[in-house]
Amino acid sequence: MIATEQFSALDNILANSDLHTLFQPIYSLSERRILGYEALSRGPSNSALHSPINLFAVARSAGRLSELELLCRRNACQRFSQLKLDGKLFLNVSPDSLMEPKHQPGRTLQLLQTLGIPPSQVVIELTEQSPTDDFALLDTALHHYRAMGFSIALDDLGAGYSSLRLWSELRPDYVKIDRHFIDGIHQDAVKREFVGSILKMAKASRAQVIAEGIELPEELTVLADMGVDLLQGYLLCRPQEVPPRDAFKMLPNAASSPLSEESGDLRGLLNPQRAVTLSTPTSDVLEMFRAQANLNSLAVLNDAMQPCGIVHRHSLSEALLKPFANELFARKPISRLMSDDYLAVEVGQSLQQVSRLLTSRARQRIEEDFIIIEQGSYAGLGRVIDVLKLITELKIQQARYANPLTLLPGNVPIQQCLTRLLQQNREAVVCYVDIDNFKPFNDIYGYAKGDEVLLSLAQCLNDRVDPTRDFVGHIGGDDFLLVLGSTDWRARLNRLLEDFQSQCRRFYREEDLHAGCFVAQDRNGKRQEYALLSLSLGVVHVHPEHCAQLDASRLAAMASDAKRHAKAVPGYSLHIIDTQNDSPA
Repeated sequence: MIATEQFSALDNILANSDLHTLFQPIYSLSERRILGYEALSRGPSNSALHSPINLFAVARSAGRLSELELLCRRNACQRFSQLKLDGKLFLNVSPDSLMEPKHQPGRTLQLLQTLGIPPSQVVIELTEQSPTDDFALLDTALHHYRAMGFSIALDDLGAGYSSLRLWSELRPDYVKIDRHFIDGIHQDAVKREFVGSILKMAKASRAQVIAEGIELPEELTVLADMGVDLLQGYLLCRPQEVPPRDAFKMLPNAASSPLSEESGDLRGLLNPQRAVTLSTPTSDVLEMFRAQANLNSLAVLNDAMQPCGIVHRHSLSEALLKPFANELFARKPISRLMSDDYLAVEVGQSLQQVSRLLTSRARQRIEEDFIIIEQGSYAGLGRVIDVLKLITELKIQQARYANPLTLLPGNVPIQQCLTRLLQQNREAVVCYVDIDNFKPFNDIYGYAKGDEVLLSLAQCLNDRVDPTRDFVGHIGGDDFLLVLGSTDWRARLNRLLEDFQSQCRRFYREEDLHAGCFVAQDRNGKRQEYALLSLSLGVVHVHPEHCAQLDASRLAAMASDAKRHAKAVPGYSLHIIDTQNDSPA
C-alpha cells in the first residue's frame, strides 16, 4: 500500500471511528486479583492498518498521532465503562503526541467525567516509539496529568531511547519491563540481574514494577521468586474484547517448589482478626481500637467479603485529632477514612515472597499489619514484625551452615535438599562437581589464587541454575553439588564446562597457558607435569519411581561414585548413573 493509500485508510478510520478495543489484564500475584486492564487498539480487520504498529506509524507520518490516540482513548474508556470492569484502566499515550500542536489538554478528563470514571482509576502509560528530547515539555504535560489525579506508567523499560532518563526525571507510579528481558529469564543470569536492578531502583523511587510479555511458566516462576508482583502476558491471558474478571482462572499451575528453601505458607502467621465493612461507622471502629490495646489495624471488606481497604490505629488517631474531625467523621462510614494502600497476600504465599513484597513497599510501617486472604476472601491479618523475626531466624540458620568462602549452602542444607527431593518424588539430576588438579595448582599458585578459582566456579554454577527449581551447594574444598530439576540439564552442564574453562584462563601464568600444563612436585617430591584445571562431573539421574527406594545418604554416595568414575577420565569428563538402568536398591 503506497503512502497516499495509507493516509486515505487512516482518514476513513478517524472519520468513522473504525477501531476496536481489546483489554489485557494485569495480575497481582500476591493478592491473586486483577489490578487492572491495559487497553489495546486495533484497526479494521480487513485493513492493512489493522496492526497497531502500522496504524500508529502512518498516523505519526501524517501528523495525526494525537488525533488517533484521542480516538483510541475515547473508545477504550467507553468500552471499559460498558463492560463495568473493576480495577485500573491503563491508557497508552506516546510522548511525542503530547507535544503535537494539535494536542488539546483536558480532553481525556472530560471524557472520564462524562462516563463517571474517576481519574484515580486511570493510568497514563507512556509508550516510547521515537527519541524524546524535550524533557521539560514532557514533564510539564505529565504534571498536568498528575494534577488531574491520573497515575503514570512508563512502558517498555530498557527498550526505548531514553526510558531510564524518563524514569529518573518523571518518577512514574508504575514501570513496565520490556519483554526482551522477560523472554527466557529462567535461562539467563544477565536478565535476572537486570530485573533485580530494576526492582531495587523501583523501591528507591516508590514505583511498582510490572513484568509484561510473560509466555512461559518458568518465566513466571522466576519473576515470582524475585519478588515481581504485577504480571502481564499471554501465559496469563491474551488481549480480549471481553476480558476475564476471575483472577483465579488466569494463573497456571505453579512450577515445582524450589529445592533451595523450605516450603510453607502463612498459616502460622494468620491472626483471624474480625474485620469491618465499608459502611461501619467511624465511631464503632474507634471503639474497637479502644477495646483492644494491641490491635494495630482493621481490614475493611466489601459485600463479597473481599478486602477493599485498611484502617491503621495511628492513621485514624491522627485524622481524628484535627479540629472538629471527631464531629465530622464520627457518624460517617469508615470508607471515608480508610486507606486503599494496603498489602493483601494469599495464605499460600511463602514467607520469602511476602518478605520481599513488604520490603519493596516504601510506605510500609512496621506497626501496620498486612491482610491475608484465601481464594480472594478475607482470612485475617499478619504482623510485619512476625515476618521480619522469622526471616531473620532463617537467615541466621542459613549463615550458620553456609561455606565461609563462597557463602553457598554447606553440608546440612545439602542433606536437607536431597531429602526434600526424594520426599517430593521429583525427577532431577544430582551432580557432584570436582576440580581436577586443584591441589597442585594451589601448591604452585598459592591459596589466595586457589580461592579465586573456587569463587569463580561458584559463580559459574550460580549462572547455570534456575533459582526457582535448582540447588547449588558447597561440600568443601573444591567439591560442589548441583541438584537440577530443569529438563535441559545436559545443556546447562555443557555450558558450565565451557564457562569454567574460559574463566580459568585468567588464573594461569602466560607460560603455563602456552604450554597447556603446569609443573609441581608430587607427594614424593618428584617433579611432575599437571594438566590445566578441568571439571569432573558425576551425575545421578533420579526418576520419581525410585525415590522411595533411596535416602539422602545413599543418593549422595551414588553421586560421589559417579564423580570417581568421571575423574578416571583425563580432562573434562562426565559420568552418569541412571536409576532406571542402575538399580538403587
